[in-house]
Amino acid sequence: MKTLERDLGLPTVLAISIGAMIGSGIFILPALALDIAGPSVILAYLLAGVLVIPAAVSKSEMATAMPEAGGTYLYIERGMGPMMGTVAGVGTWFSLAFKGGLALVGGVPYLLIFFDLPTKPVAVALAVVLILINLVGAKQTGRLQVAIVVVMLAALGWFVVGSAPQSTGTNFSPFFGGGLGGLLEATGLVFVSYAGVTKVASIAEEVEKPDRNIPLGILGSLAFTTLLYVLIVAIIVGVTDAGTVAGSATPVAAAANQTLGTLGVAAVVLAAILALVSTANAGILSSSRYPFAMARDGLVPESLAAVSDRFGTPSLSITLTGAVLVLLIAFVPIVEIAKLASAFQILVFILINVALVAFRRGDTDYEPSFAAPLYPWMQGFGVLSGIVLLTQMGTIAITGAVGITVGSIAWYFLYASTRIDREGVAADVVRREVGRSRIAETEDALDEQRYEVLVAITRDISRERERALLELAADQVRPHDGRVVAVWFEEVPDQEPLATAAETQTPAEVAFESQTDELAAELGIEVDVGEIVSHDTKHSMVNFADHRRVDTIVAEHERLRLRSRLIGDPIDWMVRHAPCDVLLVDNQGYDSPQEIELLGDGSPFDPTAIAVTDTVAVANNGQVTLRFLPSTTPAEKRERTVQEYRDELAGLLSVSVELDTTPTADAVASTPDVRIQRGADYRLRGAFLDRKPRAPSNCTAITVYPERANQPGFVRRLVERVLF
Repeated sequence: MKTLERDLGLPTVLAISIGAMIGSGIFILPALALDIAGPSVILAYLLAGVLVIPAAVSKSEMATAMPEAGGTYLYIERGMGPMMGTVAGVGTWFSLAFKGGLALVGGVPYLLIFFDLPTKPVAVALAVVLILINLVGAKQTGRLQVAIVVVMLAALGWFVVGSAPQSTGTNFSPFFGGGLGGLLEATGLVFVSYAGVTKVASIAEEVEKPDRNIPLGILGSLAFTTLLYVLIVAIIVGVTDAGTVAGSATPVAAAANQTLGTLGVAAVVLAAILALVSTANAGILSSSRYPFAMARDGLVPESLAAVSDRFGTPSLSITLTGAVLVLLIAFVPIVEIAKLASAFQILVFILINVALVAFRRGDTDYEPSFAAPLYPWMQGFGVLSGIVLLTQMGTIAITGAVGITVGSIAWYFLYASTRIDREGVAADVVRREVGRSRIAETEDALDEQRYEVLVAITRDISRERERALLELAADQVRPHDGRVVAVWFEEVPDQEPLATAAETQTPAEVAFESQTDELAAELGIEVDVGEIVSHDTKHSMVNFADHRRVDTIVAEHERLRLRSRLIGDPIDWMVRHAPCDVLLVDNQGYDSPQEIELLGDGSPFDPTAIAVTDTVAVANNGQVTLRFLPSTTPAEKRERTVQEYRDELAGLLSVSVELDTTPTADAVASTPDVRIQRGADYRLRGAFLDRKPRAPSNCTAITVYPERANQPGFVRRLVERVLF
């Protein structure tokens, strides 16, 4: 595949970045912001510039580590995965096109000061010219950008020098005319003025000495533009009567008319046209590189990655971007859509800061030549301040950004997800944190001591089946000299008084006590035996366990059908309300098991299930097989991290451990002495998250339900399932 030529030096980089910022932000937005915040609009511009710094330094660092075309898309895709990369690429592509359209349409009112021209046709004509220039090549585009910026800055410099002495102090009072709320709202509005500061990173593949020129270009242009914005806005406020500029379509020209006369207005009009054209030019240049980079990664059709043999530019990508720009100018109210683009730009800057943290903490080949200062406090400040600004953008802007996000995610799943097999650095970082958390929880569970286990009998069972339950319970308490409590729970009809039912023992109850005493003597354990009569067995089991403060309930288990999984049944109720762990046993016998298998479901193993497995194995000098569900989307980083978790987990157990990733469908055909598995929630969320098939009746199966307080929530289980 062809690559792009590196022929953009530092002056061009500065020109592209400055030209991308000095446009609608200074020639259109000050009037709107002044109407909201009053003279404190000056502070709003300064505050917005400061809030851009975290994303600017983060993007500078990542650009030196990955000097490739794509910019924001590339960093978020590599850092947070292809799905979020699709969101960033599609959304930023549209938002830059929106901003370019706004710049062209917003520039025409300045022309109307001297010429009687139709707004949209002129804007469309300018767009077509800029598209053709971009098709010729980045070098030609960069040279045009330098020329535009030089002339524009000369005109603005004259405006600043000639107008500043005529500022009147009374125009700045009251300074906080819109209050704190107005200041924040104005800051959110003018934030888009700085969106172009990192735009140059999207053409990093064409920059000479990217490790030096990209950080200098981004940070230098931000400092210069922030100062220029503050000076110009302060002059606009200082030389015009309060309220006369607010809402004007040409605020800078109105101020120049007060101080420099007709010649000054002409200079400002020239500067405005050049600035807004350069904004659109930079927007086409950088936004066209997003589909180019996405196509190289398989997220959009490959044809968008084609490089022209004649000009060395991504011609199809530029053409598509230009077509969107022309359609927006011709048919869409650009000013309204620009607010949506601003909200999404803030969201993208938040993601940029998160992506940098992922790269820094991830296990990946990441070697930037420039390091963002004050890490990670700078990035945390960027995320929090971005969230605050988003709240000031209004419902329509936020809804639009959400719409673009949802649409991008839909495109990813419908088109890209089946064509790629990779994940972002953040996924591996979170996976490692999840693994460490689970290992720590497992260590605590292995150290937990069980002093009392309740064996709950709810119907007639054979001597061998009761022996299995008692022996399992004894294995849980024997290391701590604990006790086993065996209780027969008898349920009688509601119309029968409990006192009458409890007066005399039935033959079955007598037989149960006798059989339990014999088994206790045979097993060499202490067993407290009793019977409880109630109208509701499930409530009486939970109440008894709570009263005795038992650590675990052991009971026989009958498999539930789909109806029970969805709407619940007595077993479901007991599991959800038990004040302790519950072990439900598919009882095929329990005679000193030697081969113990812990069956996984694709998530990290449950700590309680691991503790039960280890206890059973130690009590019977057995061997443990940890059977992992193979990943449905194998990736090198995923497999390496999961293998580290597996090895560390195996090292925690007290017996010999074998790791097995045989597909579960084949694994359940094996015949260990005991198979242990974590129980699913008998609710809709369990039906969706529970991927493992239930073990067949070829061996005793123990289903472990941790105490409710120790169970992870739905979101955590979903994250664990996706990552592992």
